[in-house]
Amino acid sequence: MSKEPMNSFAGRWALITGASSGLGLDFADLLAAQKVNLVLAARRRESMEKLAADLRRKYGVDVLVEAIDLAAPGAASRLKSSLDARSVTIDILLNNAGYGLHGALLDMPIERTTDMIQLNITTLTELTYLFGRDMAARRSGHILLVASLMAFQAVPSYAAYAATKAYVLALGEALHDELRPHGVVVTTLCPGHTATGFDAAAGATPSALLRLLTMKPRPVAVSGVRALMEGKAMVIAGLANKMAAFSNRLTPRSMQRATLKRIVDA
Repeated sequence: MSKEPMNSFAGRWALITGASSGLGLDFADLLAAQKVNLVLAARRRESMEKLAADLRRKYGVDVLVEAIDLAAPGAASRLKSSLDARSVTIDILLNNAGYGLHGALLDMPIERTTDMIQLNITTLTELTYLFGRDMAARRSGHILLVASLMAFQAVPSYAAYAATKAYVLALGEALHDELRPHGVVVTTLCPGHTATGFDAAAGATPSALLRLLTMKPRPVAVSGVRALMEGKAMVIAGLANKMAAFSNRLTPRSMQRATLKRIVDA
């Protein structure tokens, strides 16, 4: 798939999930700066309305706010129906919504884990299907799935979260090949530890080593959008994270788990 010129997204509509915080804020600003109209989807209406007003004023783009709990069953279909009713055609889907849980699986209420799986896997898959189907019919579209560096190995104390992100990475790479003949680009972004609200939501206190490896959200978002425009299957944000993922090819899985446990829980 050939590269998209930098201004080729102008005038199109992008849907950003998880748009009220974290990477969603930077994705929104980056696309609005390219004159992309936005649909912001997350639970917190007030923070999204403020962001929408700022982006309209700063870039002169149209911004719609969809306040919705994407972890609720059927949320993807309700969001798609709402946009269809408003005659909004999504050309760019940024599947960014998701969260993690830190701690032993058996120490957490199973309802919290299944809620995370619903958001990180089920809703993401449903949104990709619903909007990807329309894109394939038009033979044009871009989908960015946000996975994680944890997708590359099992991670004790993030067992279910890392497993959800392994699913996202495998799904995204497969769909890159499945949808490419239909004119649709699917790119998976794998960030490492990033300065967002992830730790607070996960109930984690990052170790000193993890703090040293932390990236700011802006360059992570830039790497994702750039890779999407370049038609790449997958991108790992940051050189240190690229090296960490590559090192997994050279080490036994037992060593990978032990290393990650030291880094995460130090």
